[in-house]
Amino acid sequence: MDGDRLHEPSAEAGKGANFAFSRPLLVAYVSDAGSEGTLRAALADLGQAVAILRGGIAYAVRDLSRKPTPQVLIVDVSGVANPIEALDDLAEVCEPDVKVLVIGEQTDLSFYREITRGLGVLEYLEKPLTRDSVARLFLPVIQGRAAFPHEIVGGRVVATVGAHGGVGTTTVATNLAVLLAEHTRGYVALVDLNLQTGAAALMLGVKPSAGLRVALEQPDRVDALFLDRTAVAVSDRLRLIAAEEPFEEAPRPTATGLARLMTLLRRRFNWIVVDMPTAADPALLAIYPIAQIRLLVLTPDIVAVRDTARLRAMLTALAGNDRALTVLNRCGIRGGLPAAMVEKGLGAKVDFRLPETDKALLAALNLGVPACTRSRPFRQAMLALMREVAGARVARPAGLVGRLFAR
Repeated sequence: MDGDRLHEPSAEAGKGANFAFSRPLLVAYVSDAGSEGTLRAALADLGQAVAILRGGIAYAVRDLSRKPTPQVLIVDVSGVANPIEALDDLAEVCEPDVKVLVIGEQTDLSFYREITRGLGVLEYLEKPLTRDSVARLFLPVIQGRAAFPHEIVGGRVVATVGAHGGVGTTTVATNLAVLLAEHTRGYVALVDLNLQTGAAALMLGVKPSAGLRVALEQPDRVDALFLDRTAVAVSDRLRLIAAEEPFEEAPRPTATGLARLMTLLRRRFNWIVVDMPTAADPALLAIYPIAQIRLLVLTPDIVAVRDTARLRAMLTALAGNDRALTVLNRCGIRGGLPAAMVEKGLGAKVDFRLPETDKALLAALNLGVPACTRSRPFRQAMLALMREVAGARVARPAGLVGRLFAR
């Protein structure tokens, strides 16, 4: 990318030991000496780009929870009682675009079909390995010569929108992203699409870098280095993508730019939490049909109840359904509507209630730290919401296996 496109990464981008944009080519975890020797011989031409470690998939999960995800990963599922569950655990600690190759002792065709068609594993080899089989089936994947026409699935998108300004949408989105990064071991991107008035960066004590507006307005100027230049490190597994555009200017995001941005993010992150402006630019509304989870944030007042109903109508028009979780923020605030009256106005139960902790939230904002670190009641309520959101990742229809890795 040319230097006049997106600015260089800020100093913050160097933080975070686990998330790396410069990733190793291949790491293999094998449980026996014979497989290790065969892989070393078959992949000898790749030289130092290959790291082969002794240990099975359980060791891989522990090791990759502390290290960058390689571009290609070989894991050994030999001796594992439930390899599907083990691959599920592996998916939690890896970036979604990793190319996963599996070796093991299972010989039945149904297992091969289940992991390659259902889980996103690109190839499976049964032991004992041979140089020929590794070179023929694994090497094209490692060298990027194999073609995979499958749909890119990648990370899950959580769209968060408020009934109106001031209900706490950014607070919910920011703290949800923080807790997802802490508790799921996945890689999380927080995207603040309030291009001129966003507050996510302030709540996290970081400064947004340039690039988000360019990505949304001129997608043809964005390449694979976009995340490297634009994402700001908040923690090892949390990145913020935000902007502080001047009030006197008028950003003009495009639907193509949004689609390109989400494609890049879903390839690299397990979770993408999007803080949406209530009155969003029409181009940004395309986020709702692709979001697997939608959160409607409101406060206990009559305007918020009215506008939450209007948001549900919008979701029906855009996505074909009004499925969303309602989050009642500042529950119990003096002068606010009782929760029962809010639910009567909505015609449905509120899914989650966040307590009124005005002083703690204001103190957290002024200190530039997540509110969940300053208020125990707020943290407990947000943890319940986080568990609901995180649980949606592994929820699968009976008899079906969900894809774990991007293709």
